[in-house]
Amino acid sequence: MSVAENLAQVEAEIAAAAKRAGRNPDEIKLVAVSKTVSAEVIAQAIAAGADTLGENKVQEALSKQAELSGVSWHLIGHLQTNKARKVIGKFALIHSLDSMHLARELSRRSQEAGVVTETLVQVNVGCELSKYGLKAEEVLPFVKEARRLPGIKIEGLMAIPPQAEDPESSRPYFRQLRDLCRQVAAQKWPEVEMRWLSMGMSADFQVAIEEGANIVRVGTRIFGHRPRKQEE
Repeated sequence: MSVAENLAQVEAEIAAAAKRAGRNPDEIKLVAVSKTVSAEVIAQAIAAGADTLGENKVQEALSKQAELSGVSWHLIGHLQTNKARKVIGKFALIHSLDSMHLARELSRRSQEAGVVTETLVQVNVGCELSKYGLKAEEVLPFVKEARRLPGIKIEGLMAIPPQAEDPESSRPYFRQLRDLCRQVAAQKWPEVEMRWLSMGMSADFQVAIEEGANIVRVGTRIFGHRPRKQEE
């Protein structure tokens, strides 16, 4: 199948999952994960209607931004603090805020540029040593402190559950993230808006939508298989 056909199939499955959950499909944002994909192939997805692209590496994303236009860019991979200055004003949403050190640097750089950087807090729901993100019990204290930093705005949570063959294995982790999001929202902190719940990738995005995701990050189902370590 072509990239356009793949995209149409994913969009149809998003709509079906939303309807099963009694939700409006229009409230689900699809991030087409384009890491390692050439600008030429990405252009096919854009022509077919993809309007939001997700990249893992800052330099790769910036290179593609110079070649492609008319889309919104999200940074979904780990962001090293020493690269924070490069992302300011370049991404509509940073999915991977995972430390106070990074939060302070994003705040400083955003203030220097006179912009507000919108972020999601990354949560390590499976407590995996191989993944970045806060532990569940760290989320509320982190948001309470980070919310006061000028120049950044926390707008939700993101997680990558442990890899499994059965998509249903992700459901408890998605529920955990949804509950965490509700706990943060219940604090009614004026500086924080829990707009986004970013969870679900190619293998399990339908389950994620059933559990409340309104951002899903899908790469392999749209662009085809890449090296296993890099797939979304």
